[in-house]
Amino acid sequence: MIRLWVTFLLAGGAPATTVQLRRYYVGRLSDAHPDLLAVTVDDLAAWLGSQTWAPNTMKSARSALRSFYGWARATGRREDSPAELLPPVRVPRARPRPTPEVAYRSALAIADEREQLALMLGAQCGLRRGEIARVRGRDLEPDLSGWSLRVVGKGGHVRLVPVTADVAARIRRRGEDWTFPTPRGGHLTPHHLAKLVSALLPDGVTTHSLRHRCATTAYAATRDLRAVQDLLGHSKPETTAGYVLTPQGAVRAAVEAAAA
Repeated sequence: MIRLWVTFLLAGGAPATTVQLRRYYVGRLSDAHPDLLAVTVDDLAAWLGSQTWAPNTMKSARSALRSFYGWARATGRREDSPAELLPPVRVPRARPRPTPEVAYRSALAIADEREQLALMLGAQCGLRRGEIARVRGRDLEPDLSGWSLRVVGKGGHVRLVPVTADVAARIRRRGEDWTFPTPRGGHLTPHHLAKLVSALLPDGVTTHSLRHRCATTAYAATRDLRAVQDLLGHSKPETTAGYVLTPQGAVRAAVEAAAA
């Protein structure tokens, strides 16, 4: 049943990473309830409620259940979708967590050339770990000011990310194919690439925090949230705002202005 649903998602062009994550959650449900088509909304609520996941994880699991049971209803396997009645998961607004500048510079200093490029693509260009892993030399394009990198993001959305001359040169030196290849062909998995990068950073500082560093420094320099949104490939400015740590000086200036 799960395999048929996964095939359906892939036929609709769903990103492989999204499909893999959704399959994981429904697979976890099937461990507790082998007969997936007999599950009730009470079963789903009890199963979700028994987990100790963070709100973001709970939200992803709920989305997976809604997708699976929506498919089951649409294809005539069930008359209803019990997941439709699950309450929305409220996710508290997270504070941006940019990589500290000293940690980023220290990582660059000890990294080899390949690792340096991965760090720069995250911290300077705002790429996700999966986007970094899939960079290819042929995706570099000349523009009016230098070079841009063609990036395929979440949902298959394509954006052009401007890169510095240094980053462009580093990518070009690694050839036209995968910039981060494996010995067996293909590119590094996002998970493996993240392990390489995280090993260079202090405990608790992740590859994704490099993306927060990019957003924070870009906004501090431009004060243009819309430009930062385009750079990161977000569909909503509210998402981008969650990546930007407002400079402390700006907050203090706001307080001084209010007190004047």
